[in-house]
Amino acid sequence: MTVDSGRDGSRPETGRKISTNVYHGVNPKAFLSTVTGYHLMTAYTATVTIRLKHGVLDPEAETTRRALERLGFDLEDLRSADRFEIDLEAEDAGEATERVDEMAQRLLANPTIHDYDVEVDER
Repeated sequence: MTVDSGRDGSRPETGRKISTNVYHGVNPKAFLSTVTGYHLMTAYTATVTIRLKHGVLDPEAETTRRALERLGFDLEDLRSADRFEIDLEAEDAGEATERVDEMAQRLLANPTIHDYDVEVDER
């Protein structure tokens, strides 16, 4: 958790000190946001997994499945997937999920042929 402050711990525009005391039982993010007027950001890692929809040909997975079967492995099905890990900062997990979902919709996945899942974890 970071707060923009000057070298001496003061707010740049006012020169007032930022209190770093945390009172027992008080959410420090809510407290500092209220006291300083700054929105505190949390670091998240989002994982986006993109797969071809069922029924869309997946030649990479088919080749790999056949090779695994030749090695003696018994498989019902195999699908390939792409996985992206995105580090970002957001006010909360909901905002992080919304932003990453938009990234997946607009660039990472083609909604005509892909399904995708988004998981967000706090770093």
